[in-house]
Amino acid sequence: MDKEHIVHSYDTELNQLQNMIAEMGGLAEMQLARAVAALVKYDADAANDIVEKDRRIDELEDAIDDLAVRLIAKRQPMAGDLRTIITGLKVSSNLERIGDYAKNIAKRTVTISSATGLRGPISTIARMAALVQSMIKNVLDAYIAHDADKADDVRARDQEVDQIHSGLFRELLTYMMEDPRNITPCTHLLFIAKNIERVGDHVTSVAEQIHYMVHGELPLGERPKQDLSSFTLVEPK
Repeated sequence: MDKEHIVHSYDTELNQLQNMIAEMGGLAEMQLARAVAALVKYDADAANDIVEKDRRIDELEDAIDDLAVRLIAKRQPMAGDLRTIITGLKVSSNLERIGDYAKNIAKRTVTISSATGLRGPISTIARMAALVQSMIKNVLDAYIAHDADKADDVRARDQEVDQIHSGLFRELLTYMMEDPRNITPCTHLLFIAKNIERVGDHVTSVAEQIHYMVHGELPLGERPKQDLSSFTLVEPK
């Protein structure tokens, strides 16, 4: 009976770890969505609120770290259980960074909230963010279901994010060259776009960790990348 109790308690703690990560991921996804909505509306008040709400994500990461360490110390997990706990630690770290990027987008939105032009690039940023949000949702579903195939699909979609970012990088440089008054807001938009592209990278990292959790090894082959912004040149007319 005692052994059954121990096994049940262990399963409860593993489920708790999974639920905390799911909550953290949901918050990170919501923070990104709200940050981009504030940008689209030039809503400085909403952006400031997003900055404040980042604390809950940080608190969850700390709680997940504590639980994972206790599980390893007390239960001495092996094989699949150990991979599940290690994956939880790595996933929570990636989700915390996603929350940080959402907070940074909100901060920059406050800075440029009075510059109400540049609707075209902002619309592209919103489209890129929507793609990344769907990737977050799908990768969280893959984590809960231990579905490596779904995680691999998310990993492949990061190329789309890279392609949008490369085109947006060129577009924003053109706006800056055409009118010096665009330099400040476009610079902030470049950073915002890069933040979203980096969120895509962190989601991809989560997908790779899910593959490892299920199969005991990382996906074969290099991660597909299509971000050409580092090589982009826009010549003056």
